[in-house]
Amino acid sequence: MLLNIVLIVIILSEITGLATRSFGRFIKTFRFYTQLSNLAGLVSAFLLLIFGPSPAIAGLRFMAVCLLIMTMLVTIFVLVPTIKNTKLLLWSRVGFMLHLFCPVLNLVSYIFLEPHAEAIMIALPVAFTLVYGDIMLYLNYLRKIDGPYPFLRYHNQSRSATFLWFCALCVLLLSIAAGVYFAAGFF
Repeated sequence: MLLNIVLIVIILSEITGLATRSFGRFIKTFRFYTQLSNLAGLVSAFLLLIFGPSPAIAGLRFMAVCLLIMTMLVTIFVLVPTIKNTKLLLWSRVGFMLHLFCPVLNLVSYIFLEPHAEAIMIALPVAFTLVYGDIMLYLNYLRKIDGPYPFLRYHNQSRSATFLWFCALCVLLLSIAAGVYFAAGFF
């Protein structure tokens, strides 16, 4: 019963954070990792609420939680110091919901209330992130988009800087995944 209530709160919070003024703008926002991670949180919470626990849903919830924590940490420790717009990134309705509240709520729910994924799933968030990063980097290389994050701006930094960013972010995400896996097993 408590899990269902928390899942409903997660779903409503994710919808509140993802809601934008127009459908066209909504679709364009999915170039952002933040939007994708929060969509994964929304979909996985919805699936768990509707269909109940299963290994596939536990794996999807695990991946969503890891992506959301990555979103939160990159926002706080990379984007806020780089962009210097704390109000927009953390304290606006969208910033607060997508960068702070939803990641923490999903993490707490996963660790304390939900069935947990198998250890093999630790690589899943990293694989998803590498695919996302490769697509965004390629689109930056073709000059189809700019960014959307400073570390993806291929033409604004050296190749070695791009490579180091990818390595650092993958190590961070692998650490997050291992941390979430072990924390869930501990509780």
